Amino acid sequence: MSALKAACEVLLEAGGPLHYREITKRILEKGLWKTSGKTPVATINAQIAVDIIKHGDLSKFIRVGKGTFALRGTKPAAKEVAPRSTAAAKKISFTDAAEKVLSEFGNNKPMHYREITNKALELGLISTIGQTPAATMYAQILTEIARSTKAGRQSRFTKHGKGFVGLRRWLGKGLAFQIDQHNREIRKKLLASIRKMEAKRFEELAGLLLTALGFNEVEVTGRSGDGGIDVTGTLVVGNTIRTRMAVQVKRWTRNVQAPTVQQVRGSLGTHDRGLIITTSDFSAGARKEARRPNAVPVALMNGEQVVDLMMQNDIGIKRTSHDIVELAGPGEQD
Repeated sequence: MSALKAACEVLLEAGGPLHYREITKRILEKGLWKTSGKTPVATINAQIAVDIIKHGDLSKFIRVGKGTFALRGTKPAAKEVAPRSTAAAKKISFTDAAEKVLSEFGNNKPMHYREITNKALELGLISTIGQTPAATMYAQILTEIARSTKAGRQSRFTKHGKGFVGLRRWLGKGLAFQIDQHNREIRKKLLASIRKMEAKRFEELAGLLLTALGFNEVEVTGRSGDGGIDVTGTLVVGNTIRTRMAVQVKRWTRNVQAPTVQQVRGSLGTHDRGLIITTSDFSAGARKEARRPNAVPVALMNGEQVVDLMMQNDIGIKRTSHDIVELAGPGEQD
């Protein structure tokens, strides 16, 4: 019998909602389903959740509470209380879920990414219809580590080999901490330097950033009366899809407000997409206006994001490396 059929039989016999832990317990006690996996509770929870997501109203199951399920059409019984956990049951990103799991269950020791994934699923932190959530989890953690390192920032995570992952903050104030402090200072200086750039130079920098993002035909307009557009570029995907980006740059220390977003949107052509790049940041109103429904979206890039892109693409910085020496082990003396 499959896991879903077993869950269906248990819920039918119960006549009301059960938490997935209790569903799993009854399935195993009755011998309705056998598994060689080490986390049957997480498997039952994931399979029921995926069935609901995949089939919607056609699913045999309905979610009636946190981690609690019933068969569609049955009368709600007294709702069971889900086991309490210090982790929130709100759905979050894979990497945020990994950080929560490591913080609460790692005991300052690395955990294997499969164990992290199973615990995140068990707690209801993530949901996915993919067949390989553990692979997705590990890929996203490694991607964050790579991007953070390239941008001169320390990732939340550390890689320990053979699929084990830990948290950076567990390392204390060793060499990694010193490197992070140094790079933080460089980031501050880089941000300060772009805020002091002449307007023309900052426009040219915006052109470089568009090129780094993969845009072609990048042009710094340098013209007046163009509706405030300073840089244009075209993103070509598969030689068939062409997206023209119109960019306005703001070398400001004050936050960009909503009227600026409206101005950029009003200057766009029929097939243009807008982008505002600033050395400062955006007000809440500007961010809301940028994603206003039924309006052409305008992308926003603040000063911290500019610095990220510069460091990822080695613009305005140079990288150095140092040899770290250790004692040779037995047989390595020669």
